[in-house]
Amino acid sequence: MNLKEKIDHIAVIKRVGECADELGLEAYIVGGFVRDLFLDRPSKDLDFVCVGSGIELATKVAESFDEHVPLSVFKNFGTAMIKLPDWELEFVGARKESYRQDSRKPLVEDGTLQEDQERRDFTINAMAIRVNQSHYGDLIDPFGGIMDLKKKIIRTPMDPDTTFSDDPLRMMRAVRFATQLGFDIEASTFDGLIRNAERLQIISGERIIDELNKIILSEKPSYGFKLLFVSKLLHQFFPEMIDLQGVDSVGDKSHKDNFYHTLQVLDNVCAFTDDLWLRWAAIMHDIAKPATKRFHAKVGWTFHGHEDKGARMTPKIFRRLKLPMDERMKYVQKLVRLHLRPIALVNDKVTDSAVRRLLYEAGDDVDDLMKLCRADVTSKNPVRVKRFLANFDKVEEKIQEVEEKDHVRNFQPPVSGEEIMEIFDLPPSKIVGELKEEIKEAILEGKIENNKQQALEFMFQLAKYKGISKKD
Repeated sequence: MNLKEKIDHIAVIKRVGECADELGLEAYIVGGFVRDLFLDRPSKDLDFVCVGSGIELATKVAESFDEHVPLSVFKNFGTAMIKLPDWELEFVGARKESYRQDSRKPLVEDGTLQEDQERRDFTINAMAIRVNQSHYGDLIDPFGGIMDLKKKIIRTPMDPDTTFSDDPLRMMRAVRFATQLGFDIEASTFDGLIRNAERLQIISGERIIDELNKIILSEKPSYGFKLLFVSKLLHQFFPEMIDLQGVDSVGDKSHKDNFYHTLQVLDNVCAFTDDLWLRWAAIMHDIAKPATKRFHAKVGWTFHGHEDKGARMTPKIFRRLKLPMDERMKYVQKLVRLHLRPIALVNDKVTDSAVRRLLYEAGDDVDDLMKLCRADVTSKNPVRVKRFLANFDKVEEKIQEVEEKDHVRNFQPPVSGEEIMEIFDLPPSKIVGELKEEIKEAILEGKIENNKQQALEFMFQLAKYKGISKKD
């Protein structure tokens, strides 16, 4: 590959090189942009290292534009950033790092380019391209990053024990890059993950979950979870998922391995959506099976109520993993709680009221719920899979019919609590809530239609029965 030609059309790289020459500094593009250049992946982040002051170089580059460009300087870290419409530039001086045993925050000193490359996490991220005019486009690849890209492997440039012990977050990054790129982790590097897995405990939950979410958003996240499981990294922060693994048997009765089933469901969901929270619902849908597992001599293994218990476990797990405790958590919780409901609607004898209740409870998330249910079909028997998916087709037809007729998705009772208080001259009280709830139940049961006139008539009948009078 002719690197000079590959970067020649990117004007801002030439600009940085010219500014570096004016300051008498060696300057290089490093890291992800260089890696992605060889992988032909798009990248808008340009990381520059210079032998000298990165802040000085960034300031010079910012001043070289005719118009104002935003420059952010972080003196404590010796870095600076320039944001352009099409590019984000980061500048740092070459440095070497040393670490304390109880922290991933390095002690930083000025260093050479080689020392800067040695401190980087993986060989494929340790390559540099010179941008000075005299050596423009020269590749500096001291650790064989190009060869590792060709071999599709993730490998540390230095001893993996040092690399991972210094900054344990790099272990999560190893799995993330392997998953995103479809690479293997080189054997000695993977052994380093296993030896240092417990060091992950010094990393904040926010940093861990950021890497985990990138794994979940990859094309095939099951690969990343298998690497996390085998390396024992997953054990450090997600014990509930570890508990899913394994098969218990009594006589000739056994259950499926719910860990690998969950990974298959996750991959299946990924074929339908790139939504992070629907993918999290796939991860969480069977999370309570270990806690609800029981054996009965006649029926074998059961997991009764795992959907309800899983929904109750969701907030605690989200809080501990530093996932958002907002509507996104409630969305996942809802799908976990409802994920068994649609299959119960397959029976031809199921009433419209059962469908109305599902529509009412799922609301706008009913389509996502059906995606999760379809993904949950993981039998190795293709005939069985085909039959189950055909059943879900029937359920969706029923849902569509009832929705077109009754319009109950996300419905609010046609008579509000405020109107009930006004009509009967009532203060906020238990009886107001009871009237509103009975109107809702009458609509869901099909006793009355979902309109205000019938709701009011029904309400007046209820009020008369309860001895409640309209105000004069």
